[in-house]
Order: sequence, then structure tokens, then C-alpha cells
Amino acid sequence: MQQSAVPELAHTHTRPIHWVATATAVAAVVAFSSVLQPNPATAAQAAGPEAGSAPVVTTAPDPAHVHFPIECGPVKAKVQKRASGDLDGDGRPETVVVVHCDAAMGTPPDAVYVITRAKDSGEPRVVATLLSPKSRNTVTDFTVSDEAVEATLLGYSTSDVPSCCPDVTDRAKWQWKDGAFVRSTPAGTHTV
Repeated sequence: MQQSAVPELAHTHTRPIHWVATATAVAAVVAFSSVLQPNPATAAQAAGPEAGSAPVVTTAPDPAHVHFPIECGPVKAKVQKRASGDLDGDGRPETVVVVHCDAAMGTPPDAVYVITRAKDSGEPRVVATLLSPKSRNTVTDFTVSDEAVEATLLGYSTSDVPSCCPDVTDRAKWQWKDGAFVRSTPAGTHTV
């Protein structure tokens, strides 16, 4: 190693006092930065026709705590399928659920319900029954898109057909029109 022609400088050797000074400076910067935090960000919404009312929630309602109008006796209602979308064009998504009784045996019939949030409290609640369990249908394919609910329904041609073996396949489509959900049958629907 080659020797330096310049004599060693005193400030190039660290001493304990240098470390104490550095630690004190870092602590001061950290303490000062915690005092000077910016205010939390807030988003302002333009006042609309419902200014002053409950805040608009744009997340789809969760069916976990909703009481469904289905009689299940000693067993509970079970959400089998769910999908969300804005069905009525108000800018707030609804949740559509396929529900049946959680029976240990057999094929319990499905019901299809629409859940929205109450305007005053924001709590989820059932606002429409698209398919009643009294129809004895089972829902297979199920989608929510383009402000419509579409489903394939398996059913029975007569009351003599056993619940295990549906013999009718039907397609259904529900859309919000004039303040209510209207059911239509898409083209190509067939019965087996």
C-alpha cells in the first residue's frame, strides 16, 4: 500500500462524541417530522339533490347479516351464489343472492333476492324477491351484467317429478323497469 504524502487529518478519526452528535441530530429530525405531519386528506363531493343526507356508499351490500324471507325451520338460510352490479341506474351497486335452506339431504329449492342499502342508515336489506323458493327451482348459471340478472333455472314439469331429478331447464332475465323488476325469457330458452 502506498503511503499518503498528506498527513492524517484529525477530523477523519471518529470519536464517541461524533456518534452522540449524529444520534442526537437524527432523533431531532424524527421528532420534528412527527410534529409537522400534513393534515389528513379529505375528499369533497359536489352537493347534489341529496345534500345533507346520509353519505352515499358505493360498495355493494354484504349479505352476511341480512335476514332473508325464507322459511328454513331448524336449519339456516345459506347464500349459495352472489353477484353485484348497479341494477337500477342510481350509481349504487346492489347485490343479488341465490339462497336456499342448508338442508343435510335432498335438493332444497333456491330463492333469488336483491339486496340494497337503506338510504337512511346504509344497512343492507332485501328489497326484491326475483325467484321464490315456492317455485321449486334450482339456480345454476347466474350473472349480473348490463343492469340485468340472468339465470338458468332447473325445475319440474309436474309435482310428481322427484326433487332429485329436475326435468325442465329454463332461462330467466330480470331488469329494473318503471320501478320494479320485470322478468323476461331470453331468446333460445328451451325445455328438456
